Amino acid sequence: MKIYSFPRGGLSFDDPTVPPRNFSVAAFLPALSVIPLVQHPGGRAAALVSVGDTVKEGMLIGRGKNPDMANVHATVPGKVIRNVEWEDSEGRFNEGFVIRMEGSFERLGKKEEKFPHDGIGQQELQRILTDCGIVEMEGSGRPVAEILSGFRGVGRPQTLVVRCVFDDPWLAADYVLCKERYQEIVEGAFITAKSGGRIDRVVFAVSGREREIGEAMLSEAALYDIQSSLVLTGSKYPQRNYRELELVLRNYGKKEEVELGALLVLGPATLAAVHDAVKYRRPILERYVAVGGSALARPQVMRVRIGKRIGDLFEECGGFIGHPYHIAVGSPFSGRTVRNLDEPVTKDSYAVFAMLKSQAGHHPERDCICCGECRRVCPVGLDPEELYKRIIVMRRQMTQPAPQGAVTQDAARSALQGGAPFSVEECHGCGCCELVCPSSLPLSDMIIGRNRYD
Repeated sequence: MKIYSFPRGGLSFDDPTVPPRNFSVAAFLPALSVIPLVQHPGGRAAALVSVGDTVKEGMLIGRGKNPDMANVHATVPGKVIRNVEWEDSEGRFNEGFVIRMEGSFERLGKKEEKFPHDGIGQQELQRILTDCGIVEMEGSGRPVAEILSGFRGVGRPQTLVVRCVFDDPWLAADYVLCKERYQEIVEGAFITAKSGGRIDRVVFAVSGREREIGEAMLSEAALYDIQSSLVLTGSKYPQRNYRELELVLRNYGKKEEVELGALLVLGPATLAAVHDAVKYRRPILERYVAVGGSALARPQVMRVRIGKRIGDLFEECGGFIGHPYHIAVGSPFSGRTVRNLDEPVTKDSYAVFAMLKSQAGHHPERDCICCGECRRVCPVGLDPEELYKRIIVMRRQMTQPAPQGAVTQDAARSALQGGAPFSVEECHGCGCCELVCPSSLPLSDMIIGRNRYD
């Protein structure tokens, strides 16, 4: 079976500090949970409880009032003992509740009621997903109901893409999830497809190295009455990015003479959450998390309650074997630095790692040596070195006073482009250039920062 891959750039790598992908283990239930009122890039949910209130497992404690906001639920039963506020490493302000676990569980260890979903309409699906606070758990963190609402207006044909592309070893939790819950993921995909009312096909996009997962999903898909197919992709990073994934899917469609039309791309954790919400009316109470790094004694893929503190997770993995030099949530490519071990696991926390200084890969920044490695790995054919240097010049022009007045943004933008056959707008921040740069220059951060500035 042909493997489709993007044609240029990218990286292939392994990381021995990633937890084994054999199975998941259940993390201990947290005695204290920190439940943020913002667990995604959208706005803050309105608090529905106060200090001193008793909450139940799965109880709604924060309501999203706008489409970009998501409902927030208590993930354990207990008492709200205080409000907390903190600022993360990216400057985002967070606030939430601390819940002390006590009392009985409503769902854990009990048989849950099943709800029929045959014939459910799109409006009803979106209402259920909104009520359960379902967000995109592997990507933007946007509420899934908002994503489906925006997709409804595109023309036909439409294809739902189940993205099981493992181009980064730190996606270990999603890999284990696909092995352990592939039936629920497939059912969640067809619930989404049928409820959308306009989706004609489901495509399972799976890394070629994990072909057995794709074949198991395709076999399960035979139970449903929507066309489905398996597309094997390359495993080079950043194959799972929308741009690179769409490229290989369009090539597949052309070769197989299949008109895919508009693409709705969702990952396995999101589709499993859709399944649980629609079939059991269950909000996102836990998620699979890869907990690892060279500073940990025993890396593991764990099923973790939302709100569990990161420091507690590290303790369950045997604690630190040395001083952790770098702690972050996500992948080393694009992860967010953790400042405080009391920060909680949230709905989009697919990995947490702690690295020793010898493996952290942090080196002093030096002058560019014009080696060209950044150009070699760029998947969209940019020249990160040249863009970086032009941005430095542009920023100097913007900050230094000029005799004839300040340089305008348009003039600075024109100077940045300088007639080059590429644009900063093409960069999607995959970070390949920074990873290979021997001078440790912040190439991707600088280019993406320029995009934000404009």
